[in-house]
Amino acid sequence: MTSAMPVSSVLPDPATPFGARVARRLREEMVIWLTAVAADGTPQPNPVWFLWDGTSFLIYCRREAKRLEHTQRNPHVALHFNSDGQGEDIVVFTGTARIATGEPPADQNPQYLEKYRDGIAELVGTFQEFAAHSVPVRVTPERVRGY
Repeated sequence: MTSAMPVSSVLPDPATPFGARVARRLREEMVIWLTAVAADGTPQPNPVWFLWDGTSFLIYCRREAKRLEHTQRNPHVALHFNSDGQGEDIVVFTGTARIATGEPPADQNPQYLEKYRDGIAELVGTFQEFAAHSVPVRVTPERVRGY
């Protein structure tokens, strides 16, 4: 069965099985897939690191990443988690992306530092290097669906 509901300032009701799964995934997952649309209309999925604040996702994109260009041209995006490997535990958000000019650089965001310290050290080097080449993007979901 598929569930779809608007997302406002709250998650789906965590008292429901779907709402509980969404809340767990938002709390525990390290990676979410961001799908933006290229100029030729081709969907472009990319795994990204994220923070969820209860109403929107904060993603830091590398300045040279095509996904940043794609979201500026067409802000309609989708975000989804990997399935459980059996095609279950599906959670998909659709919404709007925008450059988040009011956000601190990644190396000055304590929650982001805590969550991704090891990953950035392994893949990029220092948080300062990562922050110098990244742009904060906010994705505000308008709908969530899953099963």
